[in-house]
Amino acid sequence: MDSEVHNFLLKHLQGIMINDIASYHETTAEDLTLYEWWVTPHRLDGLPFHEFMMTSNAASGSVFGAEEKGKTRFDLSNLRIQRYGDTAIASYTLLISTALPDGVKVAAHNESRVMVKIDGAWKVVHVHKSPAYAAPHVG
Repeated sequence: MDSEVHNFLLKHLQGIMINDIASYHETTAEDLTLYEWWVTPHRLDGLPFHEFMMTSNAASGSVFGAEEKGKTRFDLSNLRIQRYGDTAIASYTLLISTALPDGVKVAAHNESRVMVKIDGAWKVVHVHKSPAYAAPHVG
C-alpha cells in the first residue's frame, strides 16, 4: 500500500470528521466534484456545500456521517489504493461507528476518492459514494 497516499487520505477524512474547515481546504481541490447518494442524485460541485455542513455540524456538536450524536470513529474496510504517478484512487467501505447509550451503531457506505498531486501537495478532486447494501436484484 502506498503510505504517502494512505496517510494523506486519513488526514483528509479526519479533518472532515472533526469539522476542521482549514484542513478540508488544505486537502481538497476548489473544483471538487462529488456524488453523495444520500444527499441528492445529482453531482455537487465545489467546497461551499461541505463548508456549510461542517460549520453546522460543529455548531451542533455533530460529526459528519454519523446518524446520531455520540463518540465516533471511522474505519476504512477493504481499502485499495491505486497510484499512477501524481494521481491516486482510493476505494473502500467507510464505516462510521457511534457509541450510543443503547450500544454502538455503525453506518456504512462505499466510497471512491480521486487524489491528484498539485504543486507538490495531494488534493482530493473527486468523490463518489454509493450505498453499502444488497443490490435490488439480490434476493
